[in-house]
Amino acid sequence: MKKYRHLVAALFLGAAVALMMAGCQGDAKVVNVGEVGDKPDRFNGEITLAGVVGAISPYDKTVVGLMDVQELKCKTGNCEKVFIPVRVAEQVPSVGDEIRATGAFHKYPNGYTFDAKKVKVVKKHNLK
Repeated sequence: MKKYRHLVAALFLGAAVALMMAGCQGDAKVVNVGEVGDKPDRFNGEITLAGVVGAISPYDKTVVGLMDVQELKCKTGNCEKVFIPVRVAEQVPSVGDEIRATGAFHKYPNGYTFDAKKVKVVKKHNLK
């Protein structure tokens, strides 16, 4: 009977460890807009891009300009903000939404765009 309990406990523990490991494998690396800067070609494969929506394209409403969260601290008018164009497949976030966008950078004739498969709004900021 004790052998049976030990076997069940060992199987249960092994299954729990396997489930925890499986949950960690699918997580994409989180990168801030400031880390990307003007070098998006350094980031290959799927990542999660973190930033604040600073603008929405007037030409394509599925493209937002994402800036670094640290840019919110700049209160002068001469801040050099880096905006990364993010194409959103789902519902487009609003200006001021702090998001985590999971996807990958793709090169187009006009430069790089981050194509997001999934977007999560984590906080709202007033940019007015």
